[in-house]
Amino acid sequence: MKILIMGGAGMVGQKLLKQILKKQDLRSQKITEIILFDIIEAPYPENTNIPIITKFGDISDSNVSNEIIASKPDVIFHLAAIVSGQAEQEFDLGWNINAKGSWGLFEAIRSQGDDYCPRVVFTSSIAVFGAPFPEKITDDFFTTPLTSYGAQKAISELLLADYSRKGMIDGISIRLPTICVRPGKPNLAASGFFSGIIREPLNGKEAILPVGTDVRHWHATPRSAAGFLIHAAELDTKKLNNRITLNMPGLSATVQEQIDALGRVAGNDAVKLIKHQPDPVIQKIVSGWARDFDTQRSIDLGFKAENNFDEIIKIYIEDDLNK
Repeated sequence: MKILIMGGAGMVGQKLLKQILKKQDLRSQKITEIILFDIIEAPYPENTNIPIITKFGDISDSNVSNEIIASKPDVIFHLAAIVSGQAEQEFDLGWNINAKGSWGLFEAIRSQGDDYCPRVVFTSSIAVFGAPFPEKITDDFFTTPLTSYGAQKAISELLLADYSRKGMIDGISIRLPTICVRPGKPNLAASGFFSGIIREPLNGKEAILPVGTDVRHWHATPRSAAGFLIHAAELDTKKLNNRITLNMPGLSATVQEQIDALGRVAGNDAVKLIKHQPDPVIQKIVSGWARDFDTQRSIDLGFKAENNFDEIIKIYIEDDLNK
């Protein structure tokens, strides 16, 4: 079993790598090789009994896609993307990486011939949805993205579905909640403050809150995200009846509920480090985001996430704080 992780240097890619190395097999087959691809060389543990190869380059370059697919990996985790805020600010870059990059990857797979049909797990996003919303979004709610990032993800979903319908790829798209709490330094994602108002105070640092505390959003931890990916790789896609895109389970919470949970877990001194500085740009982007979901379909298929925000914070403390 040969595995390729596209976006292997990113936070979720690294979490996925860690879980795969712990698991040692996938789809009841022993893992014989892991390929990590990203725009930069991805880090990996030195002491592992599974050979790891790193490759790096620009996914929007078709030659790069052809090169990394030439070894015919059995399972491909497609996480490579420009994040939401950057995709909105840098229009050409977002479309080149998030849309052209996906299409180039799928074409590289097709060019290998009829006998090659890998499982491709594509990380889509709840950004494919746009307001106005029902009380809870279901899998059959239509996609009307209000950002370039959301449009790029929606187009990649449709491409993967068509290549899968043609039998060129055995694909599944999973729409991730906003991943929280993200470890490390802040990135250019518009959603970054959801993690920042928890992560920074837990590390004794001031955090900026650019939106009101009544903002509600859909969350899951990095640990759950990696679990979603592995479960999607092992799922029998015949059970999906050609509806290969799934909304992942998560937790709907307001910013105030996040802050309350931080107070319960870490105390009021941590809460005092959150400073409210309204940002109209972020507020506009967030106002078009989904708030709550009915994910019974994915739950029935075995996907699992957290049940409360205290649990989300405790998982960050256990997995990432001071590491």
